[in-house]
Amino acid sequence: MTDPAIGFDPVTGINPSVKRALNDILGGTAASVLTVTFGLSYSLLIFAGPLSPYLSYGITATFVSSAVLAAIIALGSSLPFAIAAPDSSTAAVTGILAASLIERIAAANPSASLLPPVLITLGLSTVLTGVVLCGLGLTRMGRAIRYVPYPVVGGFLGATGLLIVMGAIRVITDHPVQFATLVRLANGTALSELGAACAMALVLYLTWHRSRSPFGLPIILIGGMLTAHLAFWVTGVSLDEARALGWTFQAPPQAAFMVPWHTDALIHYPWFAVPDLLGNLVAVIFVTASSTLFNTTGIEVAVHREANLERELNVTGAANILTGALGGYAGCISVSRSVLNFSSGGRGRLSGLAVAALSLLMLAVAPELLGFIPKFVLGGLLLYLGADQLHKWLIESRRRLSKLEYVSLIAIIAIIVIWGFVPGILIGVIIGCATFALSAARVESIKYSFDGSEYRSSLDRSRDDQEVLLAHGGKIQGLNLQSYLFFGSANRLYQHVKRLLQQRPECRYLVFDFKLVTGVDSSAAYSFAQIKRSAGDLGVELILVHLSAAAEKVLRSSDFIGDGVTLIPELDRALEWCENELIAQHQGLAQEEASLRDWFTAILDSEDDADALIRRCQRIEVEAGEIIVQAGDLADSMHFILDGRVGIMVPADDDRTTRVRSLGRYTTIGEMGLVSNTPRSATIQAEVDSVLYVLNTHQFDAIKEEDPALSHKLLTYFVSVMAERLTFANRTIAVLRR
Repeated sequence: MTDPAIGFDPVTGINPSVKRALNDILGGTAASVLTVTFGLSYSLLIFAGPLSPYLSYGITATFVSSAVLAAIIALGSSLPFAIAAPDSSTAAVTGILAASLIERIAAANPSASLLPPVLITLGLSTVLTGVVLCGLGLTRMGRAIRYVPYPVVGGFLGATGLLIVMGAIRVITDHPVQFATLVRLANGTALSELGAACAMALVLYLTWHRSRSPFGLPIILIGGMLTAHLAFWVTGVSLDEARALGWTFQAPPQAAFMVPWHTDALIHYPWFAVPDLLGNLVAVIFVTASSTLFNTTGIEVAVHREANLERELNVTGAANILTGALGGYAGCISVSRSVLNFSSGGRGRLSGLAVAALSLLMLAVAPELLGFIPKFVLGGLLLYLGADQLHKWLIESRRRLSKLEYVSLIAIIAIIVIWGFVPGILIGVIIGCATFALSAARVESIKYSFDGSEYRSSLDRSRDDQEVLLAHGGKIQGLNLQSYLFFGSANRLYQHVKRLLQQRPECRYLVFDFKLVTGVDSSAAYSFAQIKRSAGDLGVELILVHLSAAAEKVLRSSDFIGDGVTLIPELDRALEWCENELIAQHQGLAQEEASLRDWFTAILDSEDDADALIRRCQRIEVEAGEIIVQAGDLADSMHFILDGRVGIMVPADDDRTTRVRSLGRYTTIGEMGLVSNTPRSATIQAEVDSVLYVLNTHQFDAIKEEDPALSHKLLTYFVSVMAERLTFANRTIAVLRR
């Protein structure tokens, strides 16, 4: 069987079943080379400094972990070719956990035994990690880790890369990277060792980093060993002298296997240190869970296979529980080793079992091999691994992140390295949330806008109605909203609406389409209340479309939904409703204009003159009780009363006013003042809601200059009106004299 994505079949010409088995063994063997090489470096990373005398136990823990993880995940993974083992990130946080425990034991009792507490801590942390992973898998909550902000995950993993580099320096020089030890790191031997390790890391980058050949790594490491021993021989330094100078590792005793669960060890365990270790324990769990999910996803992309994430979490959890019970430390599925196995032809579960078998074999070989390996060889490998991870999160991620997100990633790395994982996680989540809020606030909450003249309902209308909508459709303004509306984006929406209403004063209907809105919070409700007040002051009706039940509840709680706000389920129906209102209003105005034209035609005896006068007049609406003109004001206009009723009021005793005359529809007021330009002799007040057309002195003068015939007709009309009123006054006086 061959895979179209890889197209590699290393074994041909034999029985298919045997061929598949051989392919699996070959792929597993190639992957086991990386497992063995990395495993030795991880042992040195964790069992460094005060734990270096117990390195044989570290080697045992490493390869027991590799064997158990590889076997169980090979048997249970949804990806049958998957290879699992301790990972560089999990090894780094495990090393930090062990170092933290050693510091607290040394501070409390310098003479206390170190090995049993360390093995118990590694076992307990691994078992607890397995339990949490199984819980995440069974409850399907594992996917929740993908909601952790990307800069937080990047900062977390970038910090592990930096910690690997710091651990590599400790492995090479036997001194931790601290301000107090900088003097020791500056001596000639330490600098020479670090220089050789950096050269080794550079060689790995220039060769194996680019080729990724399964056997390239051991060849490079063996080449480094031979080069070092050749240098020792040329300079006359024996192997024992090289070990004494710190250039090579002390040969550890034969790998020793010890299950840590002894009654005496548990009784004397430093339980007082547990609260201080919780942060590092959380780091182990977090790194293992995130690595499991991210590595699984990476394998899916690389080999075009789909995995079951919940199953991977359950299987990885079970593998870690058994690993912890045997005194090992946490691990997970590996991208590099799984892809290498797949590329080498491995497709079945026999590959992982081959890795497990070779890992167990290393328990007998690794101690003797380690005694001949110069520190800078494995230290250079650790430097390369840490630097590679730092490059991924510090350099490569810069292209994917905004400046704010990248700065937060750097800050999280610094916090973790200085103060630990728990402060780093907590502050990182806070920074991530704040960064998200700032970024989301800059997201435009308006996808697009429209008005009723360009975007209409699906209702077919008559040609007359279409002409009305074309001429007056700008009175309908619409905004299609998107994303989550909260304090930032909602305030920007409010500012946009204010500008819109200023730029489009003719707007009478403002439609908000919530179809693409994912949520509304209480601060957004406040911004909508501001929108309602601004719209209400201008007489604008608000129409809400596609409003979800949750968003409606939030907006109702702020008393936004009420008078002046209409809810309609669909945008098409909302547009139809606004169009109907607009057409009805226009039809009323059309009837009003027709009535006004008939009146003016009767006055002037000409439709053309009537249209000319209508163009010169300004329409106003007044409410009952509203003052139209005030006595004593300059008479600069006259009024044609088309509908309603106004009263002429004169001052009376006790600061009261008395109505001396009331005028109804199709009458005029103020024509004497228009002609004579004298101050108003009376106050004119609307008695009911009325519609008037105003002719001011400027327009009257323009008529006199541009249309003398119309001016003559108007003056004739004014004289006739005054004559009628004078006749009425004379009759009234005659009656009063009786």
